[in-house]
Amino acid sequence: MESNQAKPGLLCNPEASQRTLYPYVTGTSVVALKYKDGILMAADMGGSYGSTLRYKSVERMKSIGKHSLLGASGEISDFQELLRYLDELILYDNMWDDGNSLGPKEVHNYLTRVMYNRRNKFNPLWNSLVLGGVKKGQKYLGMVSMIGVNFEDNHVATGFGNHLARPILRDEWHENLTFEEGVKLLEKCMRVLLYRDRSAVNKLQISKITEEGVTISQPYSLKTFWGFSAFENPTLGAEGSW
Repeated sequence: MESNQAKPGLLCNPEASQRTLYPYVTGTSVVALKYKDGILMAADMGGSYGSTLRYKSVERMKSIGKHSLLGASGEISDFQELLRYLDELILYDNMWDDGNSLGPKEVHNYLTRVMYNRRNKFNPLWNSLVLGGVKKGQKYLGMVSMIGVNFEDNHVATGFGNHLARPILRDEWHENLTFEEGVKLLEKCMRVLLYRDRSAVNKLQISKITEEGVTISQPYSLKTFWGFSAFENPTLGAEGSW
């Protein structure tokens, strides 16, 4: 006979608790651009637990295969899950041993499919991703959002950087940037973000990818100036302020 015992409902279902319902530990903006020899990318190393800057040494840029560099903002655990997906993808590609390897365009297309697929399952990976690379002399730079929206451009940014860094890049970027000029431009963007984004920390890394491979810098800090009058009295003249 059928048991009269109540069956566990949706609220008791252990499967229901395995989704990222809200991001917990998150990283903020990633900024990247094309320069004369390849791609430059910058991200700070902060990991925010809610609004608390809990972690100060989170690396958010990783080399993918031989030709690609990935940067991520958003939920750190979801980024780690994506890295596991990509490790499997690169391992499977290497197993063919056919002399070919996945380029940045293929990796970017794969990420767009993963993000859109998870979005359609109402179980998104809570990240915005920047994917850059160089293969056979061709530079590639694109981004993909947590719902699969994606595009390519000469410079991209996620998070607050999309609002505060992109205007600077539109004004000052040109295709013949040297490495030194590109680093200087990225540092300018990261300094603006440090001033304006509460989740940013003054500890960042800059990475580059060229035909020779990926180089990720050691963490360092930017020189800052906090004596601006707008910082000393930020609500001066604001409506409703004292």
